[in-house]
Amino acid sequence: MKLRSIIVDDSSMQRMAVAKLVNNHPNLTMVAEYSNAIEAKNGIKNHEIDLIFLDVEMPIITGFDLLESLENSPQVILITGKPDYALKAFDYDVTDYLHKPITMARFDASVKRAVANYEQLHRVNEDEEHIFVKSNLKKRKVILNDIKWIEALGDYIKLVTDEANIVILSTMKSFEKQLPQDKFLRIHKSYIINLEKVEKFNSKNVEVSGRSIPLSRNKKTELAEALSNV
Repeated sequence: MKLRSIIVDDSSMQRMAVAKLVNNHPNLTMVAEYSNAIEAKNGIKNHEIDLIFLDVEMPIITGFDLLESLENSPQVILITGKPDYALKAFDYDVTDYLHKPITMARFDASVKRAVANYEQLHRVNEDEEHIFVKSNLKKRKVILNDIKWIEALGDYIKLVTDEANIVILSTMKSFEKQLPQDKFLRIHKSYIINLEKVEKFNSKNVEVSGRSIPLSRNKKTELAEALSNV
C-alpha cells in the first residue's frame, strides 16, 4: 500500500530533498511537485491525493492559506523552518509537523503516522456492509446503512440515499434477496425501507427520514415486530 503524495514548496532545493525521501520510501508514491499553492490547488482537483508535504512559508499564498481553501483536504504533513508554527499547525488537524532540516528518522515517523491514519479510515469503510450495483453501465459500491428506502419504478428500482438516488435495472423481489432481513423490510409492493431510518408510523404510512411512505395493511404487524428487534 502506497500513499499518493505531492510536495508543495517554493524552494526547489527543499522540493528536491523531500522528493528524495518520498521516492525512497516504500509506503509513498510521488504524484507531483508544486512550487506554489495555486498550482497545488489545481493539481489536487485533478488527481487523487492521499498526502501533502506542505511548506508553510510560501510567498503570496502560504501553506495555511492553502489548507483553508481546500474543501476536502487529504492528510497533510507540514514542513517549516520555524518552530513557532507548531501550535497553529494542529489547529488545521494536520497529520504531523516537520521542522527543517528534516531527518530520515523523523520523516519515517511522520509517514508511519499517515499510513496508520489511512489504514484505520479504510478499514472502517471496508467493515461496513455493502453491495455492488450496476448503474449507468458502471458497478457502484453502496453502503447498506446509507440506503433510506428502495422504490419500484417499473422495470427499474431506485435506491434513495443521503448522497444520491441510484436507479438500477432490477425487480423488487430480486433486489430484496440481497438485503439483510433484520435491517430491511418490504412494507408495500413498491417500497422497501431501512428499519433503522424509521422515525414513526401509523396504520397507513411510515415516516422514513422525513418522507411519508405508504404501508400495506397486512404489513403493519410485521413492521412493529421488526422494529422491536432493531
